[in-house]
Amino acid sequence: MTRRTHTHPDLTRPETGAPFFSTWRVGTPERQAQAVEAVARTWDGRPWPTNDLLGYHLYTGHDGTTLLHHSQWRSEQAYEAFVKTHRQERNDEIDTAVPGIERVGLDRYRRYRSRERAAGDTRIPGLIVIVRIDFEPDAAGKRADWVDTVLTALSSPEADRGLISAHFHLSTDGGHVLNYAEWESDDSYDEAVAAPVGPEWVRVRTYPGLKGFSAVRYTHTVGLVP
Repeated sequence: MTRRTHTHPDLTRPETGAPFFSTWRVGTPERQAQAVEAVARTWDGRPWPTNDLLGYHLYTGHDGTTLLHHSQWRSEQAYEAFVKTHRQERNDEIDTAVPGIERVGLDRYRRYRSRERAAGDTRIPGLIVIVRIDFEPDAAGKRADWVDTVLTALSSPEADRGLISAHFHLSTDGGHVLNYAEWESDDSYDEAVAAPVGPEWVRVRTYPGLKGFSAVRYTHTVGLVP
């Protein structure tokens, strides 16, 4: 059966061959909360669909209008099988409870590298920041080297202490990188954003082929696991 959890997902699980992220627009904080409960209730009432789905997590956007969905699959083929047999009935039940949800899109990734939490660090993230880094069409092959450059910057003694972990994913379409960053709090993230930029971060921000960044703040709200 399906079980709810408030434990954050482990982004480094080796079994995760296909991590997916998607966004819904729901309009208001009230509808945001209703949509989370509708999703959880819909999954509660059904058996866990397959052992190939390791976990499904929901996050509420700090803008009060969006939901982030993160699912960890063993393979894309397992997800496609789920779509054919289980997804539509769940979506229909959710849409009945909360009409008018806009499903913005589903992005598929492979995790490349992480700055993992330090040994013995038991902090629970108070903030999740999803950073999307877009690249020029001819720069897909540079994405891994860019991530390596970021991780070098994060290894410096001046690296942000409020950052618990950062997990870099390469989109399968070749267009962008997604960084799932766990922060101690909003304040720690704000301090990092406001800090002076050193030469290592100038290299990150001016990397050839880089188009731009966008960052969105979320709170982990509920997880669904077998």
